[in-house]
Amino acid sequence: MDRYAVFGNPIAHSLSPKIHQAFAEQTQQRLSYETVCPQLDNFAETARHFLTTGGNGLNVTIPFKEQAYNFVEKLTARAQCAKAVNTIGQTQGEIWGDNTDGIGLIRDLRMQNIALSNSTILIVGAGGAVRGVLAPLLEQQPHSIVLTNRTHNRAIQLVDEFKTLGAISAKSCDDLMGMRFDLIIHGSAAGLHNTRLPLPSSVIAPDHTVCYDMMYSAQHTLFNQWAQQHNAQRTLDGLGMLVEQAAEAFYLWRGVRPETEPVRTLIRNSL
Repeated sequence: MDRYAVFGNPIAHSLSPKIHQAFAEQTQQRLSYETVCPQLDNFAETARHFLTTGGNGLNVTIPFKEQAYNFVEKLTARAQCAKAVNTIGQTQGEIWGDNTDGIGLIRDLRMQNIALSNSTILIVGAGGAVRGVLAPLLEQQPHSIVLTNRTHNRAIQLVDEFKTLGAISAKSCDDLMGMRFDLIIHGSAAGLHNTRLPLPSSVIAPDHTVCYDMMYSAQHTLFNQWAQQHNAQRTLDGLGMLVEQAAEAFYLWRGVRPETEPVRTLIRNSL
């Protein structure tokens, strides 16, 4: 039986095994999918051992996406652009890496009927999660993307890397005062620690702005609670993105594209 896994630290909370088993049952594929928690400085050795002892592929989550980028032997264009890898496989003995986060986010936003073309977008965060979605978002030709991050220099660095792809800039939280956005995407690791950046409430246009947290939970995330308090039109979490990026990884491994709607419902109901 083919073996797959998700690597992360921590990882016990991961929904990926349930998602991929649901895809396998739906598409009549025989495979196993497990969780692996490497030590923080031991990703490459653990991944190589998995792949050389019968493992066919793996997903990568926090905090290993940039280590995975340096580990693989061949990168797809998406991974090269993101400088982060969340999906690893093998073809004729060559270990390749891809990044499906961006396409996962775009597909989820489309399913939620969120217009991206000519929109104004604020992205909170400048880590690996944001890096993976910037190019796909810019490909949708928004009017502008603004990055804000606790460490302002990291946001500036990302702008420098991606500015040739479209209208993108970096601003501090203070500089956002008075600005309003069509879509606000929260991709900061602050959500993992139950904290958030001190965004001015003026970034939300009441009854117009959509707020999207790339994190997910059974209840509203801390960011989405804040957005609702300031009358955002809609608040969405990242569960749909999780399922959609997993579906793209499944397709890369198996050559079969699963239907995501029933799996999205299944996973939501399991929270």
